[in-house]
Amino acid sequence: MSQDIHAHLSKADPVLGALMRAAGPCTLTSDDDCHPFQALAQAIAHQQLNGTAAATILKRLVDNCGGGCFPTPQMIVDASTASLRAAGFSFAKVAALKDLAAKTLEAVVPHHAALEALSDDAIIERLTQVRGIGRWTVEMLLMFRLGRPDVLPVDDFGVRAGFRAAYGLREMPKPKALAAWGERWRPYRSTAAWYLWRALELKRAGTLPVPAERIRLPRIKKLRRKAAKKKAQVLRRKPRRAPARRAAVTKRTQRPGTRRRTRRAG
Repeated sequence: MSQDIHAHLSKADPVLGALMRAAGPCTLTSDDDCHPFQALAQAIAHQQLNGTAAATILKRLVDNCGGGCFPTPQMIVDASTASLRAAGFSFAKVAALKDLAAKTLEAVVPHHAALEALSDDAIIERLTQVRGIGRWTVEMLLMFRLGRPDVLPVDDFGVRAGFRAAYGLREMPKPKALAAWGERWRPYRSTAAWYLWRALELKRAGTLPVPAERIRLPRIKKLRRKAAKKKAQVLRRKPRRAPARRAAVTKRTQRPGTRRRTRRAG
């Protein structure tokens, strides 16, 4: 990590600056030889599995479908569902893998050189078209495979938990609030996210620094609450006809003579 990044983040956020000094130099690296199809196929294999189980499944995929090498998209398209299931992929993951291969052949998922020319948002928009690939998966690709410097995965549990620990919050920050706070870290939000992951390690080791100041996250208005308020306003403006209908019903259902007896009683 350069001195410029360290100086920028420390000046923009004293709490993050203290965390950076406690954690030491950032060792966030990227893979210059990134193959998007292979990286996303590996991500699909790792979903909801530990590293050992995913590695076993990927080895079977290489041996059974790739002949000792990682299968090409065309090999995955041509592979039977039974062979992919035999490698250990669930039906949902087979469908995701097939869709990834098809979209790679269609150039929706581009090759490495074409991917490098796209912006972060454009990459997220294109790759999340693949079945089973969400925003978080693409953000990890951006950070660890493409080395993009300004990615903040606000939905990542470790990033949110690290922020809570480092800033001494009682509750987990909401993703939108964390995104708003993280604007001060631009254009080095990937480095900030890496240090938030380290915050949990420091907490377990008992070396996490006490935050130099208490912070208050930006309050994000909930759209549902605004929509409910608007609906209530519309309902209040509508004329109320229910009482009149109830009165008519009551008049029709009165027993004959009730009104006359009431008058005499008065």
